[in-house]
Amino acid sequence: MATNDNIEPSAPPYSAQPTALEQQSSSSTDIGYPDEKNASAPVQYAADPEKQSTQAGSLRGDGRSSLPTVILRLVERFFWKVVQVALFIVFTVWWIYGLVKYRHTDGKGWLIPSLIYIAICLRIFFNFVPSSLVMRPVRTVWKHTAVQVYDRVPTHLHHIFAALIAVAVFLIGTFVPEETGDNTRANRAISVFGLIVMLGLLTLTSRNWKLIPWRTVIGGMLSQYIIAIFVLRTKAGYDIFKFISDMARALLGFAKDGLIFLTDEDLANSNWFLTGVIPAIIFFIALVQMLYHVGFLAWFIQRFAVFFFWSLRVSGAEAIVASATPFIGQGESAVLIRPFMNHLTKAEIHQIMTCGFATIAGSVLVAYIGMGLNPQALVSSCIMSIPATLAVSKMRWPETEEPITMGKVEVPKNEEDEETVNALHAFTNGSWLGLKIGATIVACLLTTIAFVALINGLLKWWGSYWGMVTDPLLVDENNKILSIQLILSYCLYPVAWLLGVPKQDLLSVAELIGTKVVINEFKAFADLVDPKQKFVDMLPRSKLIATYACCGFGNIGSLGIQIGVLSAISPKRSGDVVKVSISAFFCGVLCTLTSASIAGMLYNDGMIDMS
Repeated sequence: MATNDNIEPSAPPYSAQPTALEQQSSSSTDIGYPDEKNASAPVQYAADPEKQSTQAGSLRGDGRSSLPTVILRLVERFFWKVVQVALFIVFTVWWIYGLVKYRHTDGKGWLIPSLIYIAICLRIFFNFVPSSLVMRPVRTVWKHTAVQVYDRVPTHLHHIFAALIAVAVFLIGTFVPEETGDNTRANRAISVFGLIVMLGLLTLTSRNWKLIPWRTVIGGMLSQYIIAIFVLRTKAGYDIFKFISDMARALLGFAKDGLIFLTDEDLANSNWFLTGVIPAIIFFIALVQMLYHVGFLAWFIQRFAVFFFWSLRVSGAEAIVASATPFIGQGESAVLIRPFMNHLTKAEIHQIMTCGFATIAGSVLVAYIGMGLNPQALVSSCIMSIPATLAVSKMRWPETEEPITMGKVEVPKNEEDEETVNALHAFTNGSWLGLKIGATIVACLLTTIAFVALINGLLKWWGSYWGMVTDPLLVDENNKILSIQLILSYCLYPVAWLLGVPKQDLLSVAELIGTKVVINEFKAFADLVDPKQKFVDMLPRSKLIATYACCGFGNIGSLGIQIGVLSAISPKRSGDVVKVSISAFFCGVLCTLTSASIAGMLYNDGMIDMS
């Protein structure tokens, strides 16, 4: 099997030839370190102002560096190495102390500290040792084991063999665990059937089903399922994602502190979208801009994207956006590949928009967790959607061109980043960017909801001629108000059944999905947790499936936001953006439904606390 090792960003070419000024200075006496034979030669300060300042501060008249200067140079040379060694010692002591004293303490334990300690040790280790020293033996072992087995299988059976493995994993993980409550094998079987129907629908509606990259599809769906198993069926996965969700919840508290300073504590603790979500968005975007400026976010995204490039064989641009979208949002992630936007293929643009519709950004994730929704479901859904978008998008819109980023994963810099002078400047610019994005979201939501209300008003008036009620106080099981949500709830009734929702909650879950598509996921989530709404009485299985099904930006308002953002980044490609937008919107919604279907297969009463 052919392998492509060129997955790391290549270093810029360096010219070893000295410049004319360097040649001139090298031919003359070395000011800082003069030759002993020419020690008495006069010091040519004009040749190098930097060395002139060094000599001016020297106590010696022979041109040699003073002891303080030598010490300063040694400190500059070894400072960061000493800092890293000190960090290693501090975290080692912390880890050992935690294992001894808090190993059996609820909320602390040993797993999360150990993972953090391992990550820090690996980061420090690879600062001293080239990664190739470790990766080359691993790559050699991989080529002589798994690759050898893969090559022994006939080429025309590769996809069939991989598909059989994926099916076996799905069936074993779904049907082997025992039944608990409404988590029956019959309901799980319906969820499996629903996933098969969705994949069949994508194949039938594909622009060219003969070009579907089945390696990407099989690998993407299998990765999505394994992530779900890790979260919903293992204590370690539950603890890890609970830790991530707790950290995300803490971010909301920091934004609330700033809001309390500007207003008061009562307003900050209200459940308004304007006070509960927008401040978190502004703070998170500012934080992301600062982390991106210092290089941490770019480094993290590159490492994350390399995995998907290596395993699923997608282009570097697609891997970067898919990896970044759950963390920085549907519009901001596209900014990472702004220099490539004019050269992307239509399939890549389709993939980028699908990612935006299938996930929710970390900025609103913390806000939704604060609303009381299941945190593990929200966090795991975002991660599950990364491979899901790659699989679903490639089925609907296969690649027919040659992407320029195929074979490399690189996060390019843009002009605005080069003008940023330091991390504080980046944080300040991020605050302004967050304010603009927050205002855009508020304006789009206001106009979209108002437009939907206008259509619902016309439908309610028209429905009154057919005997349907117009007073909300008269609404019950037999009397309904005609609206877009009501129409979609009946249209999506079969979809809710295919997800494995129990019979008594089918219409309610279908209505929540319809609300999410027509208005937004915030309205659907607000209805789901509202104690005054009928959804509070749904079964835990139904609530979990509804949470996964609504966890994405796949709504009409986001459609306008994505078209506007991508068209602003690349005006030349605005026509292509509009052309693929409806298909990408459909795929984004379908990605969240596949996650909901997998959640229906793996739901476990003992692992998920819906309170």
